[in-house]
Amino acid sequence: MEYVTLNNGVKMPKLGYGVFQTPPEDTRRCVLEAIETGYRSIDTAQAYGNEEGVGNALAECGLPREELFITTKIWISNAGFEKAKASIETSLKKLRTDYVDLLLIHQPFGDYYGTYRAMEEAYKAKTARAIGVSNFYPDRYLDLVHFSQVTPAVNQMETHVFFQQKNARTYMQKHGTQLMSWGPFAEGKNDFLKNPVLNEIGAAHKKTAAQTALRFLLQKDVIVIPKSVHRERMEENFQVFDFTLTDEELKRIEELDGGKSLFFSHHDPDTVEWFMSIV
Repeated sequence: MEYVTLNNGVKMPKLGYGVFQTPPEDTRRCVLEAIETGYRSIDTAQAYGNEEGVGNALAECGLPREELFITTKIWISNAGFEKAKASIETSLKKLRTDYVDLLLIHQPFGDYYGTYRAMEEAYKAKTARAIGVSNFYPDRYLDLVHFSQVTPAVNQMETHVFFQQKNARTYMQKHGTQLMSWGPFAEGKNDFLKNPVLNEIGAAHKKTAAQTALRFLLQKDVIVIPKSVHRERMEENFQVFDFTLTDEELKRIEELDGGKSLFFSHHDPDTVEWFMSIV
């Protein structure tokens, strides 16, 4: 495993296991299999509806709590100081733990200032070892940074070879905020797994396009949390520490960057209304 040290000194695995869109009834099994494979970082969220499954797996896996790194996120419907504070307690109960390792604001909507104040309180009370944000573009990220007591340790954003977040990273690096990727495979968009550059470079290392894409992000110091409900894919995604991409290979993959989202923009009013409809 490789690690990053967050801006408050907390060590976080660079490769984790995500449970976005994992059915609640499958989550316990999937997380247990991920832990057996070697994953020690698990990423969930209130909006995923599967924190209980993660909590059950944590209770059953047999590992000491301190060997695991758990991330969850506060949803828009829990925005604001009082609601967020109550939701943190609810998440801890569902996760069957006294603390989370990383607590994020899921979306930059609602009273996210009040939410962040509740998170700062949780950080000071040690019920969250690190706090941060998710999907905060540079404008809102900088706004929050300048009016908060605790600088976000992490910003989880859409990040993959076709959207490498070069602009956002410029501002995040100034404040020591770590980039964390969601959608490292772009959910297959742009014929991701058939990309000739990824496949050619992967073949040189006897690796798949997916493994090559993960290795690229890891070497760029991006935290990744690939998701799969299939054990063989979990294992494949974990086999990314036994090879290194050359500078020339990194450059070729850097050139795949289109500089824009393959999903949606948080500045688009229709996207904002869609997010507000998710309770």
